[in-house]
Amino acid sequence: MSPALPARVTPRVRAILSGVAILAIAAPAYVVTHAPAIPHRVRVPLPPKRVVPQAELPPVEPVEFVRLSMDDARAYNDQIPFSTAPNPAARPFRFAGTGDDRARALDCLATAVLYEAGDDTRGERAVAQVVLNRLRHPAFPKTVCGVVFEGSERSTGCQFSFTCDGAIARWKPNEAGWRRAREVAAAALAGSVYKPVGYATHYHTDWVVPYWQSSLVKLAAVGSHLFFRWEGWWGTPPAFDRRQIAGEPAIAQLAAISDAHRTGAALAEADAALAEGAAATGTISGPLASDPNSFLVTLPAGLIAESFPQLAEQTCGDRPLCKFSAWSDRARTPATLPLEPQQIATMTFSYLRDRSTGYQKALWNCQQIKRNDPTQCMKVQVLMTGSPVVAAPALAAGEPRAPIELGGVRRVKDARPGTSAIIEPVSQLAPDRPLVIKPLGKAQSARPAIPGPTSSPKITPVSRAPSPPAAATKMP
Repeated sequence: MSPALPARVTPRVRAILSGVAILAIAAPAYVVTHAPAIPHRVRVPLPPKRVVPQAELPPVEPVEFVRLSMDDARAYNDQIPFSTAPNPAARPFRFAGTGDDRARALDCLATAVLYEAGDDTRGERAVAQVVLNRLRHPAFPKTVCGVVFEGSERSTGCQFSFTCDGAIARWKPNEAGWRRAREVAAAALAGSVYKPVGYATHYHTDWVVPYWQSSLVKLAAVGSHLFFRWEGWWGTPPAFDRRQIAGEPAIAQLAAISDAHRTGAALAEADAALAEGAAATGTISGPLASDPNSFLVTLPAGLIAESFPQLAEQTCGDRPLCKFSAWSDRARTPATLPLEPQQIATMTFSYLRDRSTGYQKALWNCQQIKRNDPTQCMKVQVLMTGSPVVAAPALAAGEPRAPIELGGVRRVKDARPGTSAIIEPVSQLAPDRPLVIKPLGKAQSARPAIPGPTSSPKITPVSRAPSPPAAATKMP
């Protein structure tokens, strides 16, 4: 039997085999030469995460960034997940204050949203919401301008970078952009809420990584900005319970673009000169010797009421705790503490600062100075007068302490056996005699529940007027 001859290879089969051979060589070569990029995990040396307890005010750290390239910063920020916890919208904020205060607050907020977010309405609304969230939080100043320009006196470490890096001097906004920014700011001060950022108090662009990021919760992204809140109780709605205070400061940096701050800066300079002159003449005295954090001062003549907070802050200086009390009449200005009720009633202005709790409050005597916002008014002091209390006579040595009846108190007497009682007044109990309580039995006669002296006066019941005779009624 002869062996079988091999089948003839057709051209079609030969082409298929050639294609498979070429693919087996080309595919691995392509994978080797076009290997996919493997994202590297960026390691950033941030401080360990810490949740600040409710009993401790969270620190507001200066803005310092980790040294990273823009690409590495973006890669790191992409690794941080967004919080899946509820993100409630902030409560509406409505500005309360004088027309001058509102004008300065409006331009401070407009400057912040324009320089931080550019001419982008969504980004501007988000920045405005963060500013107002900060104002309501105990860890931040209690004026709009105070929040925006916090730390601006430092060359680095301010809270909003444009306030300390010279951006305002280098670049002036165009008319259209400035108008839109002021419209966004006006809406925010009138109660408009930007819900996506919730109660966020921090934000940064996605190409930087600040050191404070490790202890915050990532809430939202608006454009290239990432928004955060504090971890724990300090990031929840109940923590945002503070109100603004009167006296929006005039910001000299804004004088070139804001009429309100240009006028305010001029007034502030005049008031500062007036305050310095008052200090030089001895009108503004130093702190009390008994309490270095307390000032009892006479207000300089001619100083406008809106400048009282500035005078108080200037007088308090860098003290973390300061109590500033002022009178418009030198004759009524006390020299020592504690204050008498009459001195409190005639006080014109008071200011209290406690940086350990984030508290700052300025109050006016609205009976002397009219304020549009009633929350800026002191409580009215009602001076009470009354008869002096006469002490009970002292007992002679060896005199027995007889029990005395209570005066002004009602005691119980049986109305009838086995029931509750009618009420009978008793006399004054001397403070140096014991009180004896004797229970009543169900069938006990109407004896005093609190034994008194044998000469206790008898209580005569009030007789009722005789009832008129009933009229005869004739039935139809």
